[in-house]
Amino acid sequence: MSTLFTNGHLAARFRRSPAAAGYQFNSWSGLLATWRIWEQRARQRAGLRDIADDPHLLSDLGLTRDEALAQANEPFWR
Repeated sequence: MSTLFTNGHLAARFRRSPAAAGYQFNSWSGLLATWRIWEQRARQRAGLRDIADDPHLLSDLGLTRDEALAQANEPFWR
């Protein structure tokens, strides 16, 4: 029985391929990265909505009130 597990070519049959093992990790990390980007966009757009009535802060950004509100009202996934 110990020869089953010490034999290299037989033990390799039971391992996952490197591509299959990396696929799950990459899909989860990609999903997490997308979620972080969406969260960041939602926060930035909420911040734009908050400062839309302050002309001084908008001028620092180089935006008009209408431009700030238009960008703040876009969905976070775009």
